[in-house]
Amino acid sequence: MADAGADNVEVEAGDTAYDESDVVDVSLQGSTATAESDAVSTDAGTVTITTAGTYRLSGDLTGQVVVDSALDGVVRLVLDDATITSDTTAAIDVVDAQSVVVVLADGTSNTLADATTYDDTSEEAPTGALYSTADLTIGGTGSLTVTGNANNGIVGKDGLVIAGGTVEVTSPDDGIIGKDYLAITGGDVTVDAVDDGLKSDNSADAGSGFVLIEDGTVTVNSQDDAVKAVQILIAGGTVEVVGSNEALEASVVIIDDGDVQLHAADDGINVASADDRAATDGVGGPPAGGPGGAGMEVDDSLNLVINGGTVEVWSSGDGLDSNGHATITGGDITVYGPTADGNGALDVNGTFEVTGGTLVATGSSGMMVAPSADSVQGWIATALPATAVAGSEVVITDDDGTELATYTVEKDFASVVFSSADVEQGTTYTVSVDGSDTTVTAGDAPAGGHGPMGG
Repeated sequence: MADAGADNVEVEAGDTAYDESDVVDVSLQGSTATAESDAVSTDAGTVTITTAGTYRLSGDLTGQVVVDSALDGVVRLVLDDATITSDTTAAIDVVDAQSVVVVLADGTSNTLADATTYDDTSEEAPTGALYSTADLTIGGTGSLTVTGNANNGIVGKDGLVIAGGTVEVTSPDDGIIGKDYLAITGGDVTVDAVDDGLKSDNSADAGSGFVLIEDGTVTVNSQDDAVKAVQILIAGGTVEVVGSNEALEASVVIIDDGDVQLHAADDGINVASADDRAATDGVGGPPAGGPGGAGMEVDDSLNLVINGGTVEVWSSGDGLDSNGHATITGGDITVYGPTADGNGALDVNGTFEVTGGTLVATGSSGMMVAPSADSVQGWIATALPATAVAGSEVVITDDDGTELATYTVEKDFASVVFSSADVEQGTTYTVSVDGSDTTVTAGDAPAGGHGPMGG
């Protein structure tokens, strides 16, 4: 992960700690607020903060909080049982600041909701219930419920870090956006979005546009991509995509650690550039057992790398799909792939190298893809005589009858790809499914794959 992120912009997490003696208490009351500070003013339901410092917001506000601080310094908003609801725009709008830290006070429940339609629809207008033009950090140990009624839930137009707390976001568009990056380093984050769930979309600036998950628990339900970015980097924590069109989509996806469960109506992991997606996504795969064939140019900048962790994929399209290359060096990977032959549990257009870890991929047989023939770690791949039903047991044994692995497969399947440190290339193995045996030689490309149609 360090090598992958070496050229990325630095994640800047704000400090959630503060000195109680420096706190300015802001009492929210209907459409107004009171505070003993000249840095806080109220006008027609808009509470404006104009100077760096720590401000504790409590109570209910029908209106919005605006941060407009042109001076250096951190604006720290401590939400202490605060409810902010706007019927004209965003609930919190950071117009200007060096950086902003939202602290969820211990034991408190806080709510932000924006308008269904915004009065201001210009290009400079906010596009989320919590909107920041500055670096934004959310942390603490309390809870925050964000309801986006018009567009997105939380939007950071620079970098966005979620370091702690319980954060729940619902929106009719994207859930949480960090333009330069979105880093989740702790907390419990839940997103329910009509469009993308977690997103970082700055493809113009080198090293930007990444989603990083290092710790915490992340749960996403999305009708489009659950996590979408230029790069997706998962180094720890628990990531569960309970529903999506595609669960993870980026030009580079790297999983170093963590517990990752992905449910997708199309691809579980889709490694593709924006241009590739429009032209090739969901169309099929390369020839069986090898890199992409004629008619599909491999993009060397596109990479899927799994170094560790536990990864479980449920997909109706391709399970693991890379329009470039794929590498597995470690981890425990299970793919419950498609039941239709137009896609495959594995789909890699370039080299598919396995040097460690355990991989079991089951699904349809029409578009079967196996690791590259020269992979360091051995693998077997075979179509089955007939489609096996969900709940069937797969037992893999060597030619001495020694059992290598046993799996209960939870979707219908007609093919099995398996790789582990116990598999030796060139050796014969038996794949038994509910008493029906298939003999296969490790390293032999599977029969029955179809031609180069893209991924």
